[in-house]
Amino acid sequence: MLVINLILALNYLNCNMGLNFIKRIRQIRDILNTVVAHKNVDRGFQVAQFLAEHLHNNPKYANNKRLNKSEYQAFSQNGEDGIIQEIFNRIGTTNKYFVEFGVTDGLESNSLLLLYKQWQGLWIDGNGEDIKKINATFNDFITQGKITVKHDFITAENIESLFKSANVPAELDLLSVDIDYNTYYIWEAITNYRPRVVVIEYNAIFPPDVHFVVRYNAKRMWNGTSYFGASLLALEQLGKTKGYNLVGCNFTGTNAFFVREDLNPDLFESPFTAEHHYEPNRDFLYYRNGHSRGHLPD
Repeated sequence: MLVINLILALNYLNCNMGLNFIKRIRQIRDILNTVVAHKNVDRGFQVAQFLAEHLHNNPKYANNKRLNKSEYQAFSQNGEDGIIQEIFNRIGTTNKYFVEFGVTDGLESNSLLLLYKQWQGLWIDGNGEDIKKINATFNDFITQGKITVKHDFITAENIESLFKSANVPAELDLLSVDIDYNTYYIWEAITNYRPRVVVIEYNAIFPPDVHFVVRYNAKRMWNGTSYFGASLLALEQLGKTKGYNLVGCNFTGTNAFFVREDLNPDLFESPFTAEHHYEPNRDFLYYRNGHSRGHLPD
């Protein structure tokens, strides 16, 4: 549709050669902007229609203990903001402290909304340019002591020392892990800290009956292929050894949600297995509703 509209626009301009070059360029720009705007609206309707049919009106998600109908997106990549809110609505909060790593520039993350809700925490990222953007964009939160920002490449060997250097409480409320490649090993290495809730990316390429984990390499990063992280089954089993229940996955098949098993498991839908909670990859549902995200420090 975009191509058709562009062709029609160019044909129109060719028929009106009396217009000067600048005016023609401006007309093309205006037409393209209008087409893109209409395309974004159409995209929003398509996503809403799919969610209505396959999520909100789907009997699979009818149980009130299931988390998916609580999904909403403020600053998270998909519906993680809503799921996190619903989990803490059920189990309550304690110190309102989070740790998130793999936040890029911070504007698309699982914890930014929490900062607006008077939480505090730690962001860690290995990209120097992203850290510069964070320091500039969130200077107010940093100055107020709401957020500590560390520039480090995270490994299984250094993760707990990074926590210690930032004075992370031993029983923080939330840990969010998104580093693509060594995800499994980083969570495995966290033994002296007991977050009440863990959000962790899983590799939805692998169905729920497959145990897959990449081979550990402290220096390796994701290469853009399907070889990354760990399958949901592998994370479910790791979670069990650490005392966590798998309580759900977001609908796009991106992140899994774990709650410490001592925190009233009856509040969530069982069984707490990959087979029960797995969601396939639905990246086609990625959509940023509303204005582009931003934050201007005071």
